[in-house]
Amino acid sequence: MAEQGVDKGRRRFLTASTAIVGGIGGAFAAVPFVKSWTPSAKAQTAGAPVLTDISKLEMNARKIEMWRGKPVWIIRRSQEVLDALPSLDSRLRDPDSTNEEQTPEFAKNAYRSIRPEILVLEGVCTHLGCSPLYYPEMIPQGFDTEWKGGFYCPCHQSRFDSAGRVFQGVPAPSNLRVPPYHFVTDTLIEIGVKPAEGAAA
Repeated sequence: MAEQGVDKGRRRFLTASTAIVGGIGGAFAAVPFVKSWTPSAKAQTAGAPVLTDISKLEMNARKIEMWRGKPVWIIRRSQEVLDALPSLDSRLRDPDSTNEEQTPEFAKNAYRSIRPEILVLEGVCTHLGCSPLYYPEMIPQGFDTEWKGGFYCPCHQSRFDSAGRVFQGVPAPSNLRVPPYHFVTDTLIEIGVKPAEGAAA
């Protein structure tokens, strides 16, 4: 007899209305949390490809760009520097760059680059993340009497040749990393995008 006088239609309406309002409120409450999971505009920008113009890059000079929070070096190497690379193989830990994490397929060659004269490397030592110094001169140095140009990390004495290949007997375990990049034009490089499969540059 308790059901007598109960408006079932009104009860269903109130139940449905409450569920709908609760659902909408929950959705609005969740928006700030879900939004906090997406990367910020700054983070998205930091991971975006970087275009760099090398038209004014002089011989044996280095240009530095930032990509994903890391310095990326672009260096124009002379023919003398390129000719010296094979003579260093016996002093290097991985002269053929067999570590695929450090050398992508498009840079697996004697110069570790798409074009022999233009080197593109992440400027981060593979030991503890320092940024090595650039010593392009092919003259004896205090840290190497047979120096033929390359990179030296004074923090822990790691050395790399002019292709970013690590020397034997130093703390750094592997060659400097070649990032993805490709040539958009003869003088414009896009860092962060690897060459299309089968493309020469």
